[in-house]
Amino acid sequence: MRAVQFSRFGGPDVLQIVELPDPDAGPGEVRIRVAAAGVNASDWKKRQGLMDQDRPQTAGYEAAGVIDQVGEGVADAAIGDRVFGASPYGAAQAGYAVLSSWAAMPAGLGFAAAAAIPAAAETAARALDQLGVEPDMTLLINGASGSVGSAAVQLALARGATVIGTASPATHEFLRSLGAVPVAYGDGMPDRVRRVAGHGIDLALDIAGNGILPQLIELTGSAERVLTVADVRGAQEHGVRFSRGDAGRATYALADVARRVADGAFRIPIGATFPLEDVAEAHRAGESGTVRGKLILLVDDTARDD
Repeated sequence: MRAVQFSRFGGPDVLQIVELPDPDAGPGEVRIRVAAAGVNASDWKKRQGLMDQDRPQTAGYEAAGVIDQVGEGVADAAIGDRVFGASPYGAAQAGYAVLSSWAAMPAGLGFAAAAAIPAAAETAARALDQLGVEPDMTLLINGASGSVGSAAVQLALARGATVIGTASPATHEFLRSLGAVPVAYGDGMPDRVRRVAGHGIDLALDIAGNGILPQLIELTGSAERVLTVADVRGAQEHGVRFSRGDAGRATYALADVARRVADGAFRIPIGATFPLEDVAEAHRAGESGTVRGKLILLVDDTARDD
C-alpha cells in the first residue's frame, strides 16, 4: 500500500510516499481502505523529531474509509461498513489503516468531513470531562478557533456552560456564530476577559499552548481549575493538569459529534484538502497557519467524489 513516511527529521521535504505491506487488524480492531485522513499538529511535530525518535516513521492518527477486515472479537462492525476513527499506530495516512476506535458514518456525512472529526472531538470531550465542565459554569478556552478549540466550544455549550474563547480577531465572527464570546489574544487579555466574564471564570482550557498558563491560573484562582492539551512543560512548571489520552479516551464523542455534523448542528470546518501525494504541502499549510480549518488528505477517488 502507499503510505506517508519519513526516514529523517526535518522540514516537509523529508516526507515521502512509499510502498509498505498492508497492515492487519488485531483483536478488537478493524482495517479500513482509507478514503480520507486528517492532518494534525502532531504529524509535523513527529516529523520535526519532537515526539518519537524511531526512524523511519509513518504518519496519521485519524481516517475515514470502508472496512475490509475485521479483527477477532469485533461484533459491532462488518466488512463494507463506512466508518471513521482513530489509529493507535500513527499510520493512518496510507492506503489502509487499522483503527482501534471507530464509529459508523451517518447518512449525509462524507469521508472528508468524517476524517476531520476523531482528534478534534475526542480531545475536546476528554478535556471537558477531565475539567468537570457542568451547566451554568463559565469556561475560558484559550485557542478557541481551531478544530479542537471550536469542538470544545460547541461541546461545552451543549453541556450548558457559558464559553469565552481567546483567538485572533479575524476568527471572532466565527466564534460568535458558534455561540462563544470572543476575546483577542495578546497583552491585556486577562483584563478583556474580566470585562466580559460577568461572575468570573470557573474553569480554563488551554488549546493553544502559547505560554499563558499563569494568566489562566490568575483568572480562575487555582491551578486545579486549569487544564492544557498543548503545553507539557508549562503544566509541569505551574502545577496545571495536562490532558493525556492514556488516562482514558472519550471515544463516545465520535458517534455523537458525527450525528450532529450530519444534522448540521455541529461544525468542524475543513480548511483545505490535498491528494496524498501533496502531504508536504499540507504540512506547510498547517505549520504556517495560513489555512483556517481542518487539513484533510484525500487518499482515493471515493473521497474526491463526496
